[in-house]
Amino acid sequence: MTPALYTDIALNRDVPEAGLRCGMVATFIDRVPHPQGGEEGAILEVFSVSGETIAVVTVPLSSIEVLRDDDVLSVQRLMVGVGAVSGE
Repeated sequence: MTPALYTDIALNRDVPEAGLRCGMVATFIDRVPHPQGGEEGAILEVFSVSGETIAVVTVPLSSIEVLRDDDVLSVQRLMVGVGAVSGE
C-alpha cells in the first residue's frame, strides 16, 4: 500500500549511506519512476526531534511502510560517521 503524500512512514530496512535505520520515521514526499523501469522510488524527508531536516533520500517503495495504530515511536540516533548531527 502506497501512503498518501506528506504523511509519516516507517523505514522497514536500514539505509546506511544516509545514516538511517529500520524503524525510523520519515515523511513521504513523492514517488519517482525508476529510470530503467525497475521498482518505483519514494522520496523521504527525515527530521530531527527539533524539526530540522536531517536527510532527504530516495529509497525503493518497498523500503517503507505505513504507520499503524499499534506502532510506538522511539528515539534513534543517526548511524555514526554518516550524516551525523553534531552538538553532543
